[in-house]
Amino acid sequence: MTKDNNIPEALLEEAMDWFLELKARPNCRETELAFQAWLGRSALHIRSWETALKTWQLLGDVPPVHEHLWRGAAPLVSPAATARQPKRWAARTWAGGAAAIAFAACLVLFVSLPSLLVRWRADHVTETAESRTITLADGTTIAMGGGSAIATEISAKARHVRLLKGEAYFDVARDPSRPFVVDAGGIEVSVLGTSFDVQLASAETTVELAHGTVAVSYSGKDHKQNFELAPGETATVAHATGAVTRSAIAIEEIGAWRSGKMFVNNVTVAAAAERLQRYHSAWISIPQSELAARRVTGVYDLTDPDHALQALVQPFGGTVRAVTPYGRVLTQF
Repeated sequence: MTKDNNIPEALLEEAMDWFLELKARPNCRETELAFQAWLGRSALHIRSWETALKTWQLLGDVPPVHEHLWRGAAPLVSPAATARQPKRWAARTWAGGAAAIAFAACLVLFVSLPSLLVRWRADHVTETAESRTITLADGTTIAMGGGSAIATEISAKARHVRLLKGEAYFDVARDPSRPFVVDAGGIEVSVLGTSFDVQLASAETTVELAHGTVAVSYSGKDHKQNFELAPGETATVAHATGAVTRSAIAIEEIGAWRSGKMFVNNVTVAAAAERLQRYHSAWISIPQSELAARRVTGVYDLTDPDHALQALVQPFGGTVRAVTPYGRVLTQF
């Protein structure tokens, strides 16, 4: 099956990979030569590269180097020139291909390193749009949302869970002798026995309490605070400043993602889109800062993330553009 003007999907993926490799190795002559050989294989390779460039430009990625490659996508090794090369070229191509494979292996590690580090640290991981419930040795159950990761440590004296990525709903088994602590981006939630939801985003951590009582604490360079939440309360802590936003929330809306819904209350479009990203296989970008800063409140369908994205921006005259199968751009006109 082909997409994007009859360009094979596999070839588009190769072009995307080349973009990342060239960006990751801006001063590597061998990588550039391997790319030139790939680009010169056919006119279809050129078209796939042009499509990749348009996609990354729409996603707001401005390449800082190899300007002669970013602009126009003209091949440095033409198909005709490639065809004229004799056996000597074939040998050099084989060597270049071997080098390209080696560099590709390095690229995979470079691009995947943040995700790999999370996986190495985690005891439990969910993939995009995957939900899973685990039971710890103490009887506590943890429902993990899509694209999430946790590390657990249960001992005779303490119970500790680190939310490394994403969102999780905790139903903690009561044990007064062993406090249960969840760490999410430096924000600690301490309980004895209760039910609550924790969301870790790039800029903030949100705690929503369903039952019981939790103590939230954090200590940064210039800020330190401790406070408690009661059932039906939610608090969002900004990582950079330590600022706390507290509000009321309906109990049934806490951990709504477990039934395929995402509830947000007065959050930015950017923050809501970041949560939806964990349920969408495509890269989501909001190049317009004004749209990204808009605030929304509502319930969105996680089983249809494209529809959820459209519902997210439609009140502001926004639209969702599927620039490729791998990218969604949210714009406002």
